[in-house]
Amino acid sequence: MPEGEPKKIVYLFGAGATHAELQNLDPDLVEEKSGLLIGNVSSRVIEKARRDDRYMEEVAMVSATSGSLNIELLISLIENSKIHDWEYKIGRLKTLVQDDIEDVLSKVRPGRFFLHKALFELHTHDSCKREEDLIGLISLNYDDVLDRAYEQYFGRPNYCLSLEDKSSSGPIPLLKLHGSFNWKRQMVRGRWRKIEIIPLGAAKTYLHAPYGFIWSRALEILIRCDKLRVIGCSLSPNDAHLIDLLFKAHLEKGRAFELEIISSTESGEVIRRNYGFFRGIKTLVDVDNSIAEANPANPFKTWLKHKGVRMLGEPTIIGTRYLRKI
Repeated sequence: MPEGEPKKIVYLFGAGATHAELQNLDPDLVEEKSGLLIGNVSSRVIEKARRDDRYMEEVAMVSATSGSLNIELLISLIENSKIHDWEYKIGRLKTLVQDDIEDVLSKVRPGRFFLHKALFELHTHDSCKREEDLIGLISLNYDDVLDRAYEQYFGRPNYCLSLEDKSSSGPIPLLKLHGSFNWKRQMVRGRWRKIEIIPLGAAKTYLHAPYGFIWSRALEILIRCDKLRVIGCSLSPNDAHLIDLLFKAHLEKGRAFELEIISSTESGEVIRRNYGFFRGIKTLVDVDNSIAEANPANPFKTWLKHKGVRMLGEPTIIGTRYLRKI
């Protein structure tokens, strides 16, 4: 990158980013009841599934609700087992996951969320643009929290659902790698379509339209980026396709790009241990040494507060709409 040019930035959002919005509205959030981290959703879904006799048949002995639960792993294990009625069982779990997430968000009115909006507000300021060029957004989430914030600052989301959406001069790509609950009516190549999500589980395929276009576009922007900021995403081994995407982007780029893990430092260290072959992994305290607390309650909010002050200064932040709330 020529000296003096702004660094090209891409964001990767996981469930922890939406969870941070909930925590921001309710610092005393009871995660077991309303959290959106995979463990929170998993425990509620498995508890509901246990009330379904048809689901419980032949899986009662592996349907406990204690410990660190992972609904995606459970779906994958049942799917691979091919026991009697396995199609119903995994279909039931996938439906319960969607119902659970939508139910939690419907109770808190996502219009009150402002962390994602504050992030985009920051990137629209000239002082930020001189240092950073936002070139893409990647999300693993099915909800539309990111989409709503995007629309407020950049207009209709550019989901890259076809080859026609590949222009580098167009709106910033918003690439939802697993689809979205709100893709029930999308215009693709001149006609309205309902686009099914890629559900949790082992049998994920990304080769069919529009996911082939989305994943190819994600590879392209990762090759171009200097920094990938990972917000609220654990880079779970369950999502091997995502790790493969990051690996290929490094190889095609020909040099390492930075991976800034905007989660607790503890989570960042786990990611660094699991994927040490990526040379540029930085934990929260590595990213910003002015953050005194290594494991803040809301890492997204804490990082954004420090980032905003550094890039804009407190006098400018006072005049902002969302950053000043942080």
